[in-house]
Amino acid sequence: MTSPVTSPPTTSTPVSSADILGNCKRIVIKIGSSLLVDPETGRVHGEWLKAFAEDVARCRARGQEVTIVSSGAIAIGRRHLNLSTGFLRLEESQAAAATGMLRLAHAYEEALARHDVTLGQILLTLDDTESRRRFLNARSTLNTLLKAGAVPLINENDTVATDEIRFGDNDRLAARVAAMISADALILLSDIDGLYTTDPASNADAVHVPVVDEITPEIDAMAGKAISSVGTGGMVTKLAAARVTMSAGCRMVITKGYDDHPIRLLEGGARCTWFMPTNSPRAARKEWIAGSLKPLGSITIDAGAEKALASGNSMLPAGIVSVDGTFDRGDPIVVKGISDHELARGISAYSSADIDLIKGHKTSEIEALLGYRGRDEVIHRDDLAIL
Repeated sequence: MTSPVTSPPTTSTPVSSADILGNCKRIVIKIGSSLLVDPETGRVHGEWLKAFAEDVARCRARGQEVTIVSSGAIAIGRRHLNLSTGFLRLEESQAAAATGMLRLAHAYEEALARHDVTLGQILLTLDDTESRRRFLNARSTLNTLLKAGAVPLINENDTVATDEIRFGDNDRLAARVAAMISADALILLSDIDGLYTTDPASNADAVHVPVVDEITPEIDAMAGKAISSVGTGGMVTKLAAARVTMSAGCRMVITKGYDDHPIRLLEGGARCTWFMPTNSPRAARKEWIAGSLKPLGSITIDAGAEKALASGNSMLPAGIVSVDGTFDRGDPIVVKGISDHELARGISAYSSADIDLIKGHKTSEIEALLGYRGRDEVIHRDDLAIL
């Protein structure tokens, strides 16, 4: 067994939450059950949610896109179904989620409507983030909602999830969502104000860790267990979430969320722990595309398209000369020049069969050629890594 760590690890210079969040374009906020739901009555803490909605409105007023990942559906629903206060069987959790999610979404809708904010509800399972096609569909839906000015409200799809496909907690779900949409920061509003060298609830000598640059075995040894009666997460799951976000180039922060206006308090200097990646979300994604994915096919482009590609543009069908291999939408492919050398790697927005039909044509002709209106780009520049 690893011995408890009683002194903080070496970290970078302390960071400013206000500076970090002020420079973020896209933010994901995860809310734990214990913050949102009264464990005795199963009711939503209305005043807290009202104050949180004001925080969201303030972020949006300065041009930021906000996505909310919220726990609480089961905690709300079990009381309305008069289920026991102890451990729930899977089918009981699913039934509680079915009734609780309705009330949870309605509470958010009412709170955000005061600020003229449109809410969009999305329920996800683990398979939605691991199946390439479902991943792309979920990402496309989220991006469309955000670009339209809505706030996505996300929860695990507890009504259909099984033990094999459950995220198990919304910390990791929030991390997957943050990575999926290339968020700049993930805020975990929790019942603890960050990472400590040991559990501060049982050890008075526990030391707060303000910044983590790398999750080492020493950091792992600091993780404790969940102590909330209505939540499922703990520091172990938060570190798992940090691994996902940091590998995606997304910053993550853990801070206490019980008080009203938790985002404003965070920006004002509330105690927290920041997990700081070395890459930006864009750079991390391109690195992943270039080096971690096995290409399933290739396209060859003309000299004009090669020049456009080098200038940072997306790959359009007009510049494609030929297609090699058999692949589907969402698969990784290689982009080659006329001389057959590799220029880039990317995620295709079309199958090989569809690209074969639209190659050499203008984007305005796609619908007539395929019978549906797809994306203008065969590979969007955000899904393209120049070699």
